[in-house]
Amino acid sequence: MRVLGVDPGLTRCGVGVVDGSPGRPLRMAGVGVIRTPSDADIGHRLVLVERGLEEWLDEHAPQAVAVERVFSQHNVRTVMGTAQASAVAILCAARRGLPVHLHTPSEVKAAVTGSGTAGKDQVGAMVTRLLRLDAPPKPADAADALALAICHIWRGAAADRIQQAVAAGRTGGPGRRGPHRTPPRTTPVRTQESAP
Repeated sequence: MRVLGVDPGLTRCGVGVVDGSPGRPLRMAGVGVIRTPSDADIGHRLVLVERGLEEWLDEHAPQAVAVERVFSQHNVRTVMGTAQASAVAILCAARRGLPVHLHTPSEVKAAVTGSGTAGKDQVGAMVTRLLRLDAPPKPADAADALALAICHIWRGAAADRIQQAVAAGRTGGPGRRGPHRTPPRTTPVRTQESAP
């Protein structure tokens, strides 16, 4: 599975792509940061974030996108920018029909380090170790994006398979519903008509 992790932000939006599956070695396919000028107007900055994310999606073709869940902080202005960048990431993925999963910072830290209260240095060190890198990715937004992707590979793979199966069922994908399967609960049970 290939996952694009997004650590949303307006000034720096971290992006990282990881290949892997639970119980298998992980491999980094790409890492970087999408930057926007802090003195530009909000609309222009969001367009730059969108363009950057679209380029990453085009280049790496992930199967899922993991975005950090925005939570309340003391700095309302920072949280607003983070939430706006997060919405852009979700929109870009949804337009392509990719499953999107939100993970809280504590979930990501716990998945990668074993502690939901780990510091950025610990997360960076574990990302470096898990991906067998020479040095921690810089800035921290880039390491956090990789950590999000790793968290999703380990915790969200099953959820992705369920979501993809549901989506295929909605579009009538081939081979998803065989004649011997029990119909979904929302579908009325049909009875066979008696032969004439």
